[in-house]
This record gives sequence, C-alpha cells and structure tokens, in this order.
Amino acid sequence: MLQRLYNERTVLRCSIFATVLVALVGIAFGVHSGSYAIVFDGFYSLIDALMSGMALLVAMLIHRHGLELEGDRKLAERFNMGFWHLEPMVLALNGSVLCIVACYALVNSIISLMSGGKELEFGVALLYALVAALVCYGVAAVELRMNRQIQSDFLKLDIKSWIMSGSISAALVLAFLVGALAQGTAYAWITPYIDPMVLSIICVLIIPVPFKTVWQAFAEILMVTPPQLKQQVDEVARGMVAQFGFLDYRAYVAKVGRARQIELYFIVPVGWPAKTLDEWDAIRDQIGEAIGGEGPDRWLTIAFTTDPAWSR
Repeated sequence: MLQRLYNERTVLRCSIFATVLVALVGIAFGVHSGSYAIVFDGFYSLIDALMSGMALLVAMLIHRHGLELEGDRKLAERFNMGFWHLEPMVLALNGSVLCIVACYALVNSIISLMSGGKELEFGVALLYALVAALVCYGVAAVELRMNRQIQSDFLKLDIKSWIMSGSISAALVLAFLVGALAQGTAYAWITPYIDPMVLSIICVLIIPVPFKTVWQAFAEILMVTPPQLKQQVDEVARGMVAQFGFLDYRAYVAKVGRARQIELYFIVPVGWPAKTLDEWDAIRDQIGEAIGGEGPDRWLTIAFTTDPAWSR
C-alpha cells in the first residue's frame, strides 16, 4: 500500500512539473507568435497544475491523518474531524477558476472576431502546437502504462487531463496549418480570424467540463444528502428495526469528499431488558458490517435511545 502510494505521488509530482513546464513554454510561444489561443492554453494548463498540486496536498493530509503518525499529532489535534472537508472545497475552487478563465477568454475571442481578428506567425504557433500535442499524448501514454500496476483514480483523472490537453493542441495544429496554407491565396482574408475563432471554439468546449465537478463539490460542501447512500442506510436500518424489535430509527448521511458520514439513532422501547455494553457493541458491529465500506473514510455513529428527541 505504501509503495503504491509512493509511486502515485511520484507520478503525480512529475506530471504537475511537466504541466507547469509545458504551460510556461506555451505562454512564451503564444506571446511570441501573437496567438491568444496558445496563451490561453498555457494559462489554463498552469492553473490546472496549481490546483492539481493543491488537491494532491489535501490527499496527502487525508492519508497522513488516517495513519495517525506521531509527527502529525498537533495537526490532528487542530483538525480532529479530519481533512475530508477540504477536498470538495479544492474541487469547487478548481472548477470555478477554470470556468472563469475560460469565460474571460471566450469574451476576448468574440471581441477580437468583431474587431477584425489578429495576425499571427503561423510557423512558430504551428511548431509549438505540434510539439505540445506530442508531449501531451506521450505523457498520457507513459502514465497509462504505469497506472496498469498502480491502479490510481488520481492518475486516471490526470491521464484524461493530458489527453484533453493533447486534443486541444492537435486542434491548434490543424487550425494553424489551415492558416499557414491560406496565406498568399484567395483565402488569405480568413487568416486573422483563425486564432480568435479557434480560441472561442476551445472555450465553448471546455467551459461545460468543470460544471459537473463544481456542482458535485458544492453539494458536498452544503452536505446535501446523497440519495443512493441514504437508500442503502435506510434499508439496513429498517432490517435492524425488524430484527431487534426497535420502535423506529433516524438516519442522517452525507458525503464530503471521499468520506461517508453516517449517523444512526435507533428508538428502543421503554422498559426493555437491560443489555451489557458488549451486547450493544455486538449490535453496532452487525449494523456496521451490513452498511459496509469500513475504513478510514467512513465516519459511522450508532446510538440507541428511548427518547426520540435525542435523534433529532
């Protein structure tokens, strides 16, 4: 497990470093060639890399908190409920920033189209886009091969990100190639419009991508009850009510990041025969096994009371 985590972190760190490098080179090439599309691609990748680094930091904090290492005791005392709540916050921030950047670029591209477009050096732009596409697809292929052994969800998402970046660069290659071929011909009038047109198309395609992540993240921040988890817990609780003869139950569930928070209150009849703590714990163990998913990411509270007011 530790070796797998080490490999996962190593690959993600290398991926973030490569993303930053490609982004900075892209911004430089975009400024030199006069291509807003390349500059946007670079800034978008740079912001995505920074946010990915933040997400990796949160994932490391969650993992270290679960290990309860001696060196992290002071941090754990300050955050004794864990770091799960940081995960949806980072995802919401990540998706929101990317949406805002893409919307801003879309507005600029429309303004550029309406003002007659912009001339650019297609040779320099074409060279960068071609190299960037090859690098993106190359990194995705390497990560895909490594992840066959690591089996990391983080790496799966990162591979998709590299493939999407490579696809954007490939689209830029096609667009800049058309522009370069159009120069000196009867279609030369379209060349100033190619860069802002490509940028607007990229923005329109990219803007919806983070929406699902942002929506899910805000739902977790607001602790909206996940229907599937609630249904699963309700089925287990109803079965326990029937099996042990409880009067009723109250279930409260939420999903925050990778964590599942579950609180179950069972209403016990007044005057029930007394049970030892061991017997109550045995019932709790049975309920926990029926719910499933035991591990550091499950926060399960089970209480028994004769007063329904304690369950509200």
